[in-house]
Amino acid sequence: MAASALLFMMTMFVFCALQCSTVMGFDYQVGGAEGWVVPPANDSKVYNDWASENRFQPGDTLRFKYKKDSVMEVSEDEYKKCNSTRPSFFSNTGNTVYSLDHSGPFYFISGVSGHCQRGQRMIVKVLSSDESEASGGSRSSSSSAPPSASYAANFSKLGFLLYVLSYITSHLF
Repeated sequence: MAASALLFMMTMFVFCALQCSTVMGFDYQVGGAEGWVVPPANDSKVYNDWASENRFQPGDTLRFKYKKDSVMEVSEDEYKKCNSTRPSFFSNTGNTVYSLDHSGPFYFISGVSGHCQRGQRMIVKVLSSDESEASGGSRSSSSSAPPSASYAANFSKLGFLLYVLSYITSHLF
C-alpha cells in the first residue's frame, strides 16, 4: 500500500511540475492608460522610452488600444522612412493584440498618414532565452496593465498541490 501511495504522489508531482512549467507570457498595454496615440510634440520618443524599460520575451503580447488609427509591424527600413506599402502585420480594430513570437527587434508604426512622423512608432527588442538569463531573468513591467494573472495562478496551483501531497504523505507514512 505504501508503494502505491508513493507512486501516486510521484505521478502527481510530475504532472504538477509539467503543468506549471508551461510558458506564460506577459500582456503589455502599449501607451498605458492613454493607449496607442500620437504623442505630444515635446515627447516624440515616448514609445521607444517605454519599450526600452521593459524586458520582452517570446510569448509576450502587446496590446494596442486606439481610436481612428491603426498599427503596423514593418521592416527596419520602412520604420526609418515612416512608410510602408506592404507591412508584415496590419490591424485597425481599435484593440489589437500582437504576439511576440521570436527574439529580435520588432518595428511598429501607425498606419495613419503623418502619425509616425509625429512619434507614433516604436521598436521592441525581444530577448532570447540566453539574453534573459544573462540579465538575471528579471522582467520589468512599467505598463499600467499588470502582467498576465495566469502566471501567478500557476504558482498558487503548484502550492496547493504540494500542500495536498504533503498532507497525504503525512497521513500515509
